[in-house]
Amino acid sequence: MKFKLIFLKSFRLLISLALIIISTNNIFAQDNKSDGQDEVSTTVTPHDKNAIFSANASYTFSVKNTYSNIQSGRISYIITDQFNKKLLTDSIHVNLATKSTKDFDFIVPALKAGFYKINFMINVSDYDDTIRRVFGIRADEIRSTHEKPDDFNQFWDESKKELSSIKPDFKITEQPELEKLNQKVYIIEMKSIGNMTIRGWMTMPASRKKNQKLPVLLMLPGYQAATKPLIGHNEDMCFISADVRGQGLNKETMLMRSEDYITYHLEDKNKYYLRGVIMDCLRYMDFICSRPELDMSRISVGGGSMGGYMALATAALDKRVSFCAAQNPIMSDVYNLDNGAVAWPINYMKKYVAIWPGLTFNKVLANLQYFDTKNFAPLISCPVFLGIGLLDPYVPPNNSYVVYNNINSKKKIMVFKDLGHEVGKKYDNYETLWMRDDFALF
Repeated sequence: MKFKLIFLKSFRLLISLALIIISTNNIFAQDNKSDGQDEVSTTVTPHDKNAIFSANASYTFSVKNTYSNIQSGRISYIITDQFNKKLLTDSIHVNLATKSTKDFDFIVPALKAGFYKINFMINVSDYDDTIRRVFGIRADEIRSTHEKPDDFNQFWDESKKELSSIKPDFKITEQPELEKLNQKVYIIEMKSIGNMTIRGWMTMPASRKKNQKLPVLLMLPGYQAATKPLIGHNEDMCFISADVRGQGLNKETMLMRSEDYITYHLEDKNKYYLRGVIMDCLRYMDFICSRPELDMSRISVGGGSMGGYMALATAALDKRVSFCAAQNPIMSDVYNLDNGAVAWPINYMKKYVAIWPGLTFNKVLANLQYFDTKNFAPLISCPVFLGIGLLDPYVPPNNSYVVYNNINSKKKIMVFKDLGHEVGKKYDNYETLWMRDDFALF
């Protein structure tokens, strides 16, 4: 009996010791986990909501140190122009106390009107990072240093005349298998310049009031993007998703590698790919105005990237456009894309020049002036809503503002200081509200 009692006591003691060891290990594990969560985090805040300043640019660089040791080192910045030419630099020494947050204010010396890249760098005991941003100075003063060709308007008048000589042969084919939510879907077909057949999508309410004319949203695609019928949206409008030549429903008409479209016949402005694309957009406008159920006094055009480019060009060349919404439009101030900092589409174009006998890049740039977004901008008479990202690698903000400042009609720009070749949801919401207000859709 005594042996059993001694054994039981010994066993209980062992169990207790094991529980103590396990508990201690858990405590150590929690401590180690906590240590693993220690960090230095940073936030860069411009003293203007759009990072566009009327005088000196200024920022607050906030640093949070959750480590149990002091973080010592430097915070610095480098400023370059959009061509990556170094302009200014500055740095300060910092000591960040344990478990602390500290703000550091930077005021940038005066710069001329334009946009600039600023890289903030932090190098402290346990952390290194670079934060890349862009800011503007007096953006409303930015202008291009290149004028449009003297015969720019004549070139496009002749293009439109050539388009008008092509019989459109409009056709619509209902797609009942795609219909839902009280909306009908059609494939629409027409002939465009060069007698090329182009096809797109049209969606409209299945039921309408007698003699009701529907306002139209003509949606233009990005580069090499295929459109889809827009279903499930407002039932008081017609939506046309416009595939242009070589894209989407029309891919088989110009079957080539994606990178070859933007350079197709670049050596001849009268045969260049974008001339046909823009005429396709105008032919879609002709289609809209041929339909008795559609309201030719309420036509909105919109798109992003190449779609934004086409929207602005269409609004410039066709006064039947009532409202234009463009996001990050490409081909803006083309001469100032050839700077080594912007890759596309300049890199494709230079490769094209290299394999085309007798063609020079100066000749290409001269041809592209007939397709430069900034040269279409002054011809626009309808309201324009433009959206841009300051970190856009394809359309730098200098180039976007050259276009915006060339627009003489009612206009608004929405800037996304931390986005690239995109815009935020706020843009989409504002565009919809502005368009519906303009079209009296309440």
